[in-house]
Amino acid sequence: MEEVGEVNYVSRPAMSKTPVISSSTAPKTPGAFSGVQGYLDQVVHLSKVNPQEDWLPITESRTGNALYAAFHSLSSGLGFQALLLPLAFATLGWAWGIICLSVAFAWQLYTLWILIQLHEAVPGMRYSRYLQLSMVAFGEKRGKLLALFPTMYLSGATCVALIMIGGATMKLLFRLFCEAASSCNINLLTTIEWYIVFTCSAVVLAQLPNLNSIAGVSLLGALTAVTYCTLIWTVSVSKGRLATGASDNPPEPNSDVGRLCWVLNALGIIAFAFRGHNLVLEIQGTMPSSEKKPARVPMWKGVKFAYLVIAMCMYPMAIGGYWAYGNLIPSNGGMLSAMYKHHRHDTAKAILVAASVLVIVNCLTSFQIYAMPVFDNLEFKFTSKMQRPCPWWLRTGIRAFFGCLTFFISVALPFLPALAGLLGGISLPVTAAYPCFMWIVIKKPPRYGPSWWFNWVLGGVGMVLSVLLVFGAIWSIAALGIEIHFFKPK
Repeated sequence: MEEVGEVNYVSRPAMSKTPVISSSTAPKTPGAFSGVQGYLDQVVHLSKVNPQEDWLPITESRTGNALYAAFHSLSSGLGFQALLLPLAFATLGWAWGIICLSVAFAWQLYTLWILIQLHEAVPGMRYSRYLQLSMVAFGEKRGKLLALFPTMYLSGATCVALIMIGGATMKLLFRLFCEAASSCNINLLTTIEWYIVFTCSAVVLAQLPNLNSIAGVSLLGALTAVTYCTLIWTVSVSKGRLATGASDNPPEPNSDVGRLCWVLNALGIIAFAFRGHNLVLEIQGTMPSSEKKPARVPMWKGVKFAYLVIAMCMYPMAIGGYWAYGNLIPSNGGMLSAMYKHHRHDTAKAILVAASVLVIVNCLTSFQIYAMPVFDNLEFKFTSKMQRPCPWWLRTGIRAFFGCLTFFISVALPFLPALAGLLGGISLPVTAAYPCFMWIVIKKPPRYGPSWWFNWVLGGVGMVLSVLLVFGAIWSIAALGIEIHFFKPK
């Protein structure tokens, strides 16, 4: 069976010789044709792969499998955001913290399943990008408006945060080595210079051509994420609960509004930990697919394995970190900063060095998979206009440009990590709401049936919760304050 076709970003033809398959030309039900043979002929006609897809980083290679999907999903779904989960527990307390984390995990898994099913929802079509699916579900203009900024923002903002975390950890690692050498200048490089070191390393690694080619990088990222999460919470718990100042009682704000906003900010941190929905369709797009062997089967197998491992890391991190440090979790850096702050002098230096190296490597590898949708979008603009593949020198320039842009933002806005709750609220619709509405529009479950009601309610709650989370995060920032210092990273 021939590979099923790709839907392009826009409805106008990207190739002069190959018509683009849009939602309006999707194959209809067999009843719309004179017979079953006519329907099959239409499907085969639409199954011709759009040549432009062979030129773009996400769909350039179609040799993915369930194992690759597991690597990519684990690398994109588990990272430094998990280190902030104990901060949410410090506000929510034990019971509500576990309940909210469990609900968010189940919600995430359900909407992931929706996206995996919708990847090939129309016979003869494949939606290998979140933006494509949004435009098919909500219309071209509305789909772009709803999905383009959040998905590009998630990719770009995550890469900026990775530069900050990776560069700061490099500086911390250098300090650890310098403490053992009396002749070493501990301030040899400034924070900005460490950001440059990290960004240059990430850009060099970003020269791998496509999403499938970084499967080994994603494997390394997945292994390092699991290892440093396990190492950090194990060390923290093994040292015992802090004897002075730590409390597991939620804070008592001055008003009910203050309590509500703190709770919403904590929920935003949990939402921020569950990101990666803007990559699931892209990962599935790297797999071969046919009517007999659709890509959704190996993709779902890979995702199930990945999120089992993610659960085994996130729950101990949140519960163990909150038990060990209580309300003394630093807001900047989370568990990693807490381990350095409270156990730097009673923990073997080799353990601290290992944790730092693992975090750095994980940041470098995560940068690659989150930057890939941006690379794909920029190259799409070139290939649509020029009707030919992107030359190697331009592809290199695009990736270097993106690295420079994210470096500039990380230096200009060094307070972004303190906005985790706000970032989680802004990105929540991509994770929790849009997939439910897409399911209703594309799959068309029976009106007022269980599936129809469930997805409408879930999507509506997701949208309302997103607005509340943004409001709560803004209130918390205004009430508690954050240190805003442009172009002055510490």
